[in-house]
Amino acid sequence: MADTFRIEKDSLGEMQVPANALYGAQTQRAVLNFPVSGLRPYPAFVWSMVTIKKAAAEVNRDLGLLDAQFADAIVQAADEVLDGQHSEQFVVDPFQAGAGTSHNMNCNEVLASRANQILGFALDATDKPVSPNDHVNMAQSTNDTIPTAIRVGALWRLGELLAAIDDLADALEHKAAEFDDIVKSGRTHLQDAVPVRLGQEFAAYALAVRNDMERIQVAAERLRRLGIGGTATGSGLNAHPEYHQRMVEKLSELTGQGYRSSGNLFESMQSMADTADFSASLRTLCITLTRIANDFRLLSSGPTTGLDEIRLPAVQPGSSIMPGKVNPVLAEMLNMACFHVQGGDHTIALAAQAGQLELNVMMPIIAHNLFEMMHVLIGAINAFTSKCVVGIVANPEKATGWLSKNPILVTALNPKIGYLNGAAVAKESLASGKTIKEVVVEKGLLSGDEVDELIDARKLTEGGIQGIASGG
Repeated sequence: MADTFRIEKDSLGEMQVPANALYGAQTQRAVLNFPVSGLRPYPAFVWSMVTIKKAAAEVNRDLGLLDAQFADAIVQAADEVLDGQHSEQFVVDPFQAGAGTSHNMNCNEVLASRANQILGFALDATDKPVSPNDHVNMAQSTNDTIPTAIRVGALWRLGELLAAIDDLADALEHKAAEFDDIVKSGRTHLQDAVPVRLGQEFAAYALAVRNDMERIQVAAERLRRLGIGGTATGSGLNAHPEYHQRMVEKLSELTGQGYRSSGNLFESMQSMADTADFSASLRTLCITLTRIANDFRLLSSGPTTGLDEIRLPAVQPGSSIMPGKVNPVLAEMLNMACFHVQGGDHTIALAAQAGQLELNVMMPIIAHNLFEMMHVLIGAINAFTSKCVVGIVANPEKATGWLSKNPILVTALNPKIGYLNGAAVAKESLASGKTIKEVVVEKGLLSGDEVDELIDARKLTEGGIQGIASGG
């Protein structure tokens, strides 16, 4: 047993900890108390917390509160983690004690143990000088570090997310230009409507995605408001008067992000509204992406018995029993990813409203869901763009074929023959199989040449009143 475990102590007493673990008693208690999901913290959560610990060590050293030798060892330990080392040491399940004390202490204990090793002390030494609470956690509380870490961690991956969205919008815009000459039947209520160009549909998709990207950027700006230094309740007890502002500046320096003071450290601890707002912007993006994926599935349906106006890349066989079947798998994947993200957002909304008095204790699940939402979206959007959107081809024959059968083209004749006459023409066209032109001429409403001039499908996609020159 002695070869497998070492004894560590915390305020509750002794704990057996795996002999080679960098974490200590409080982390081990959390491992035993919360065997819930088998999941580990997202890298963004570890990175952001360890970055805060590094910043705090430097700030407290510079303020003359932390021994320089201890601070330098903590910084070196933090740099190792930030470089990708020791990732296996962060072991607390996301479903853990409220506020995130277990994750905070996991980070404190790993950095303290590694700092002690750097200073020449073994893991099982009884006189280890660097304390996880007194030194690594100096001037901090779970209550101000966790909400700060959520903000810092989200912004850490913001660039990746925005790049993925931008690439998708670029790909959609490229297809919009490529498909701009293809005139097709518009559809409202899934029923025939006046013509549109396939390029117009894709240009609208691209702008919708860019609008969502702008919403995310606006929401992300509020994540730059930091309440680090509020310690336990927002009062800043046990923190130097200069600590808060110095931490804001140090975190900006270490991460390359422009942070600012929240302006009220009590608000920073009570409210998760900024995080909920950012999460909601991801949900809105998912609403758009789901709609686009659904359109792709409809437009590519068939091919012989559906719309078949676009063809999605064939990336894998679609059936284990039906030979030759190919499914819109990337669009289906994006649907599922977006459903998952929207579920995560609902959890964050519930958790954000569950705050009480000076603290929101539901922060661990807010952190986990937000980082997972960003992770899933980055992967899903990149795959959808590279494996689906860039390879879409149009089927102009099918698109124009459907358009030629569309009785709603009679709408363009409304200014000349009136709505009721147009409705009668459309009804007869559908019943008889005759074209709009044939019915209109037979009824003596317009000449064949007049119909041809008014029903120019390309012109119909450009708006205006048919038969009236622009500016006339």
